[in-house]
Amino acid sequence: LKPMNCPHHCEIFRALPRSYRDLPLRLAEFGTVYRYEQSGELHGLTRVRGFTQDDAHIYCAPDQIKGEFLKVMDIIFYIFKALKFENFEAQISLRDPNNKEKYIGSDENWHLAEQAIIDACEEKGLKARKEYGEAAFYGPKLDFMVKDALGRKWQLGTIQVDYNLPERFQLEYTGSDNQKHRPVMIHRAPFGSMERFVAVLLEHTAGRFPLWLAPEQAVVLPISEKFNDYAHEVAARLNALDIRTQVDDRNEKIGKKIRDNELKRIPYMLIVGEKEAENGEISVRKQGEGDKGSMKIATFADDLTREVNEMINQ
Repeated sequence: LKPMNCPHHCEIFRALPRSYRDLPLRLAEFGTVYRYEQSGELHGLTRVRGFTQDDAHIYCAPDQIKGEFLKVMDIIFYIFKALKFENFEAQISLRDPNNKEKYIGSDENWHLAEQAIIDACEEKGLKARKEYGEAAFYGPKLDFMVKDALGRKWQLGTIQVDYNLPERFQLEYTGSDNQKHRPVMIHRAPFGSMERFVAVLLEHTAGRFPLWLAPEQAVVLPISEKFNDYAHEVAARLNALDIRTQVDDRNEKIGKKIRDNELKRIPYMLIVGEKEAENGEISVRKQGEGDKGSMKIATFADDLTREVNEMINQ
């Protein structure tokens, strides 16, 4: 059982001769890892013994650290914006200047890495808190803490500079001076643990996922069994347009179906009866907003697709 993905990526780097022209080399995977957490520390999805990380490692020259940091920050900001994670804090973890013995690497490399992180944050206008003595022994890092609906802080995105693993795995590349050099390794995980991320997202949205992310984007509700065939026809047409649609054809009153599907947080409810079946229409209800009136199936599909595109491209 592997506890981390890092050594495997180092072996991939080391498998072939590398040149400065190959840098930065970026390797990424959704890798499942295992940690033997104590039973009292386990907590729902937020702390588990087997979890998946959106893990990546970037091998670069020291003068490329800032540029790579900026690119990773762009990824994290994109994710936070798409999911409306607006309540977050950033922390720059630096080494303790009065106790340098517990860190590895030269003063020159530490200064270069720390300054690159600080400059990258300033360039992005990110007000990050500096914490001395919080760096890992192998390098400084930038962490993003997101607050959930209850005000609890969770570390999600992280970017870490590492001098240790390239040294331990004896990683080398040939520089422009034709000499061997040690690369710097950047760990990055915008989501962190996918399980923890999903837990925080559920708390953050109270189950009301953004339309583009909702497992079911629409549900068709026939007002009686006579209109089940038309309901399934509507669902088939929408699913053919990549709109995730189900049919609730239970033998229940329409009021109960509406209440049940409101509680499921399905973004759109499409009610069909005699008038809708005759006119090839649907009666649309939006989660939290109520009745939106009747419209053609194609019109609804166009509106929903436009809404999704606007959310993604904001």
